[in-house]
Amino acid sequence: MKSALPRWLPFLLRVLLGALLLWAAVSKLANPREFLESLDDYKLPLSHSLLQYAAIALPWVEFLCGLLLVANVWTKPALALSAALFFAFALATGQAWVRGVDLACGCLRLKPFALPDPAGTSVEFYESAPFACVRALVLAVLALMLLRRQLNEVRTSSPPGSGGG
Repeated sequence: MKSALPRWLPFLLRVLLGALLLWAAVSKLANPREFLESLDDYKLPLSHSLLQYAAIALPWVEFLCGLLLVANVWTKPALALSAALFFAFALATGQAWVRGVDLACGCLRLKPFALPDPAGTSVEFYESAPFACVRALVLAVLALMLLRRQLNEVRTSSPPGSGGG
């Protein structure tokens, strides 16, 4: 079945998803202590030492996924892991939202790029737990859609009897 999407759209979405992951990773890697504090703000039922490990590992996983997606290398594992990251983030922000925890998600900072973080009501909404939860779910679904498309391309391009489908 032929797709109605322009051929360049999945490419563009994959690169944008990778760039977003790189941005999130760099903003966390630039200030790991601030990232750990933002993890504490979620009031997750996890030990502080586990949050410390997450504050160290998570940005590097995001960075690796973003790099792989932008470079178009190992995209299927990168998309699968990206979707898992986005679902985990949706779970963390969703539980904070449901419990009424007031927090700024802290995932997409501008300071590491020598730009001031903007202030105002629209930015507060953009950083809020409800918006961050919905954004993470949309990004997870996008990653899964791109992964499904790539898996379908592999199946349809495999010759009959080759075990590709």
